[in-house]
Amino acid sequence: MSAQPAPVAETGYPWPIETARLDNGLRIVVSEDHTAPVVCVNLWYDVGSRHEPPGQTGFAHLFEHLMFEGSAHVGKTEHMRYVQGAGGSLNATTNPDRTNYFQTLPSEHLELALWLEADRMGGLVPALTQETLDNQREVVKNERRQRYENVPYGDAWLRLLPLLYPSGHPYHHATIGSMEDLNAASLETFQAFHALYYAPNNAVLTVTGDVTPAEVFALADKYFGMIEPVPDIPAAPHGHIAGPATTPVRETVTGSVPAPRVYLSHRTHAFGTAGYDAITVLAAVLGSGRGSRLYQRLADGARIAQPDYIGAYGVDLAHAPAPLIVTATAKDGVDTETLEAGVAEVLDSMAAEPVTEAELERAKALLTTAWWRQLSTVGGRADILGRYATQFGDASSAAYRLPQWQAVTAGDIAEAARTLNPESRVTLVYLPEGTEA
Repeated sequence: MSAQPAPVAETGYPWPIETARLDNGLRIVVSEDHTAPVVCVNLWYDVGSRHEPPGQTGFAHLFEHLMFEGSAHVGKTEHMRYVQGAGGSLNATTNPDRTNYFQTLPSEHLELALWLEADRMGGLVPALTQETLDNQREVVKNERRQRYENVPYGDAWLRLLPLLYPSGHPYHHATIGSMEDLNAASLETFQAFHALYYAPNNAVLTVTGDVTPAEVFALADKYFGMIEPVPDIPAAPHGHIAGPATTPVRETVTGSVPAPRVYLSHRTHAFGTAGYDAITVLAAVLGSGRGSRLYQRLADGARIAQPDYIGAYGVDLAHAPAPLIVTATAKDGVDTETLEAGVAEVLDSMAAEPVTEAELERAKALLTTAWWRQLSTVGGRADILGRYATQFGDASSAAYRLPQWQAVTAGDIAEAARTLNPESRVTLVYLPEGTEA
C-alpha cells in the first residue's frame, strides 16, 4: 500500500487530501479536519442501474436495502444498531452511476464503522437468505408505490428516462427497476450480482473529519486488506450518444394530479465537462429561486404558474449526456397549452436574450452557496471526494468544480442554450382526470 498527498485548489477544497490503494485494489481517500470530534466513512461502489444487464433492472437499488440486512458477523439490522448506539447516523443511496453507503459518528468509533463496512463487503453473500431477499423485495415494491405510483407526478422520472434515452441505453431505466425483473430473479442470481460488483477493486473508501491518514490507512488495511479482488469486472454498457436528439418526443398523462404540469427536457453533456458546467449555470439563471427567469416571467409576470412548483435543474449523470429538466405547474384556471407555451418561451429566451451580468452573478452566487453548504459537513465532503475519485479517478479534482462554474461566461450560456431547440425537446405533460388532452 502506498499513500500520497493530493494537491488542492485554494478556491474549491481547502482541506488536505491524501490517498492510498490497497493491494486488492481498494482506493482510500482521507481528508483530515480536527475542527470537531466527528468522522464520516463513505464507501462508493462503481455500480448503479446503468450496469444492470437486461432482466436484472433494480438490482443495484435492491442491494442498497440488502446491505443493511446482515453479513457474516453482523446480524439482521445490527449495522444500524451499532452505528446509532455509538451516537452516529447512517444511510445509503443508489443512482444510475453508483451506490454509496455512509455513516457519520464520533471519531472514536472510526474502527467500528470500518469493520462494519468491510464485513458487508466481504461477507454479505454468505448471510443472504431467501427470506431476507423476499422481505426486501416487498420493501422495494412498497417504496415504488409510495414514491412513484401513489403520489401526484411521482412517476415523471420513470417516464422521462425512456423518452430521453433509447431502448438499450444504460440510462433508459430508473434505479427502482422493474418489479417483474426483481420477482423473477433467484437468490443465486442476486448473489452472483453482488459477488461481481461489490468488490474492493470496484470501490472507493473515503474518510473525512477528525482522523489522521496514517490511522485510516492502517485500519483499512486491517479490515479490508484480506478481501479478495474480483478479476474482470464487466464495464457498464457504453452510454455515448452522438449529438442532441433530432426529433421532438412528447407524452401526455391523464391521472390523479391537482393541476396541469409540464416538463421540458433535453439531453445535454456529461457531468464534469465544460459543456455541463455551462448548463448548470444556465439552469440556475433559468429556474433557481424568485430571481430566475421562469419565476419572474411565469409566476410574477404572466401569473400562469404556481410559484412553489417552478424550476430548472440538471441531473448530474457522468457517463452520457445528462438531462436538463424544466418544469412548471399551472395556476387555477390556466390551461395546459398556455402553460406549455409560456415555459417554452422562457426556455427559448436563453438563446434569444443574452444573460445579463446581474443574472450571471446571481446564478454563480447560488451555486457557490450550495457548494460550500455541502462542504460544511464531513458527510458532504466525503461524498464529494468519493464521487470525484470514483467517476474521474482523482478525488482532488473536486477542487476545480467551483472555479469551473465561476469561469462560465454569458457567451458559454448562449452557446449551450442554442442546443436546446424544439427539435431536440422531450415534453411530458400531466393533465388532471377529466381534462381533454
